[in-house]
Amino acid sequence: MKFILRVFLFLAISLSIFSCFPSEQESTYPELTSITESVYASGLIKAVNQYEAFANNTGPIQEIFVKEGDLVEEGTPILAIYNERERLNRENAELAQVFADYQQNQSKLRDLQLTIDFAKSKMQNDSMLFERQKNLWEKNIGTAVDLEQRRLSFENSQTAYESALIRYQDLKREIEFNSKSASKSLAISRALESEFVLKSRIKGKVYALPKEKGEMVNPQTPVATLGSENHFLMELQIDEYDISKIEIGQQVIVTMDSYKGETFQGIVSRIFPLMDSKSKSFTVEATFTKEPKVLYPNLSLEANIITATAENSLVIPRNFLINDELVINSDGDTIPVKIGIRNFQFAQVLEGIGKETQLIKP
Repeated sequence: MKFILRVFLFLAISLSIFSCFPSEQESTYPELTSITESVYASGLIKAVNQYEAFANNTGPIQEIFVKEGDLVEEGTPILAIYNERERLNRENAELAQVFADYQQNQSKLRDLQLTIDFAKSKMQNDSMLFERQKNLWEKNIGTAVDLEQRRLSFENSQTAYESALIRYQDLKREIEFNSKSASKSLAISRALESEFVLKSRIKGKVYALPKEKGEMVNPQTPVATLGSENHFLMELQIDEYDISKIEIGQQVIVTMDSYKGETFQGIVSRIFPLMDSKSKSFTVEATFTKEPKVLYPNLSLEANIITATAENSLVIPRNFLINDELVINSDGDTIPVKIGIRNFQFAQVLEGIGKETQLIKP
């Protein structure tokens, strides 16, 4: 009785084991077709030349000159930060510049020119009197005292004239120096005050103004986001294991949540060589060759960068490979194969089997 029970138990177990296997294993044949290899990337849409503008100084926002969506030129004021000290310095420099202006000081030069003219006339008159007295002295007319007095008067007049000329040149140089110095001081004050006015670095569009009038800001505070109005690019994140496959000019296939069921195309235009140590990824830029009608900065996207393409190649499903180097034929033999490019679903077979080889799924 025990023997019969044991035989029955063995048959039951054997039946249950064999029932777990399909009657026929899944099989396939290699196909001649095209295959592409690609690298996956996630990323965002960015406007060309998009950047965050930071406050130049610390203080409350005095005025905002634009609104979100406005188009601006290079140098257009975006906002001003209030600073009373720089305003007062600028006004003081304006007063000093007016006081020292060359044209405003012409009256001083004219007054000194009159002194020069008078000294010149007196010198010429004293010179004639001295010459006349010398002529009389040579004819034994007059006294030595009269001759000496005329000589001294002429020399004093000549000294006074030359002194007036020197004072005129000194005054002119002083006025010119003060005028130029005051103008430069005013230019410096205006430049310092203008640092409190944030201006656009590009011709484009204002996309964001996160701060409001009256809020305190500092040089670490982003106060505006600007970028191109109509031109956009893709900013992609590539894993460090895949970056060696990426080259400029490779085709990019793009899908976006904003355009369900549609695909768009681009090419790799720039590879940033520094890896982000936190995310272990590289940043790659791509430009559109086929883009949506409407785009906005920071839209999310997913992309596949095509790194290799092979036409008319022998291709098999990847789930028929063992460790990407072995396959099993219909006789149950394990055959080593040489694999070329591959993607998530298929792999190119370079050597080991032909298109007539029937393969069994491992």
